[in-house]
Amino acid sequence: MSLYARLFLSHLLVICVALGAVLLISELLAPAFIRHHVSQMVTLIGPDGGSLRPDLESGVRRTLNAALLASLPLALVVAALTALFPARRVVKSVELLRDGSHAIATGDYGQRLPEEGHDELTDVARHFNRMAAALQTVEQGRVELISNVAHELRTPLSALRGYAEAMKDGVMTPEAVSGAILRETAAMERLAQDLSVVSRVEAGAVDLHPGDFTPATLIADAFERFVGAYEERGVALVRSEGVGLPPVTADFERASQILANLLSNALRHTPRGGRVTLGTGRCGGDVSFTVADTGTGITPEHLERIFERFYRVDPARVRGDGSGVGLTIARGLATRMGGRLTVASSPAGSTFTLTLPAARSHLP
Repeated sequence: MSLYARLFLSHLLVICVALGAVLLISELLAPAFIRHHVSQMVTLIGPDGGSLRPDLESGVRRTLNAALLASLPLALVVAALTALFPARRVVKSVELLRDGSHAIATGDYGQRLPEEGHDELTDVARHFNRMAAALQTVEQGRVELISNVAHELRTPLSALRGYAEAMKDGVMTPEAVSGAILRETAAMERLAQDLSVVSRVEAGAVDLHPGDFTPATLIADAFERFVGAYEERGVALVRSEGVGLPPVTADFERASQILANLLSNALRHTPRGGRVTLGTGRCGGDVSFTVADTGTGITPEHLERIFERFYRVDPARVRGDGSGVGLTIARGLATRMGGRLTVASSPAGSTFTLTLPAARSHLP
């Protein structure tokens, strides 16, 4: 039996039980009620009214029962019509939910249910649509991730194949090929490691070891690590530190990893003779760490997308300078530490700002 038939019959059964209860109650309560009023009528009629008592009681009871039984078909018709609409509403919602869940189970994540009304069924439809949207986003991310990983691996794999064929044909000696092979395998290892990190960051499973440290300590560590590389490329790396800044609470190694990524990107995109400023300052009650370069800048349509996995402002840029997930990892780590990572840009250059929470002991 279909759900619609079961719901409809269940409504009718409830109503029939209610009508039966009414008849039973009338049979139990009516006699006393009738006798009381017949006694009043007999008193009004006088001594001759006593002989009419049985006829009056019987007549009133027959009339009452006949009225109740006569109203039963009409009550059933009204009950059927009343049960029809809610049963149809419930069944329609269940059918839509069934079809929608079947579509999602077969991979159609664009399926949505109509959100009409203000009852629990509408809430179910609304939650279903949110679930479908979340699954659609996950599926799009999965497809994009597979496509991007395949694209990222194509370059080193093609290079490895070329070196192997060159060595097989005797064009290159094993000694000459070994260094190139090690370089390409290192690139693939770095990609695999970064993918592992970004998956843990996005899943919130990355290990953090927060502690208090001064902004100057983090800036000094980042400056010392990169000043040599900047000098080799002919790019000036300068420090601009704020005064009177409180300590911050964060994972020092993870914060250092974020700044390392920002400084590496700034070095790649700043031409020789340019300058990158590593600074600190206040951001409300928190502390900000900025990396500002004098490169070509980023156009507005690319600003937020640069934090997506494998997104590149210039798709034609030579791959291999990075795995394409560095900024994704950096923003994820910043968020996990209770901070933020933002970017602002103009034709004169870009500024990345890492904001970390001030230590509780130094909050006002």
